[in-house]
Order: sequence, then structure tokens, then C-alpha cells
Amino acid sequence: MARVALLCPELLFGSKVEGGLRAAGHDVVRCDDEASARVAAPDADVLVVDLTDEDLDGAMLVESMRAGAELGDTRTLGFYSHVDQDTRRRAEEAGFDLVVPRSRMSREMARLVEGLVS
Repeated sequence: MARVALLCPELLFGSKVEGGLRAAGHDVVRCDDEASARVAAPDADVLVVDLTDEDLDGAMLVESMRAGAELGDTRTLGFYSHVDQDTRRRAEEAGFDLVVPRSRMSREMARLVEGLVS
């Protein structure tokens, strides 16, 4: 079981990810904004970030948390719209451990988290 901080402000998809991870036995803390993610991430095994939210700059968040050594051993997983390759590239450059299309996140969320903590 992994401790997961989930930053996904979108209600429907966020609930789907939260429910899927809980069903797989993971302990999930839902974060509504960047500030709450900064608080929850250091105690988590994995920080999951929705990179599709226009009001959130997940790449900048993770980059600044890495620069400030706020993440410690917390692994990072970001998901993006498959048509938005610029967002994928920015997230990879920001230091995300894994960046996947939203469709893959939907299908494999538990396996992706487990892969990051094993």
C-alpha cells in the first residue's frame, strides 16, 4: 500500500482516480490546490498531478518543490492530454518521475503508482 497525494481539481476524474487507488489498497489524500499539495506531498510515497488543469501549473509546482528539496523521497506521476505534447515535455523537464497520457492513467492508475514505489 502506498500513500498518495492526489492533485486533481477536476471533480469527476479526480474522484475516479481517488476511488481506483483506494480500491487497490492505497491511502489517498486529495489536494484541491498547489498549497495543499505542498503540505501533503512530503508525507506521501507518490504525488499524482493532473497536468490538464488550466488553472494549475503542475510542471512548475514539481520543479519548484524539487529545487526546494520539498519532495524528499516522494515520487511524482503526472498525466496529460495525449494531444498536448508540450505539456508532456514540460513535465519531463520539470523532473516528474513518470508522465503518462490521461487515458493510460485511467486504465492503469494502480499499477503506475505501484511501479513507482516498488
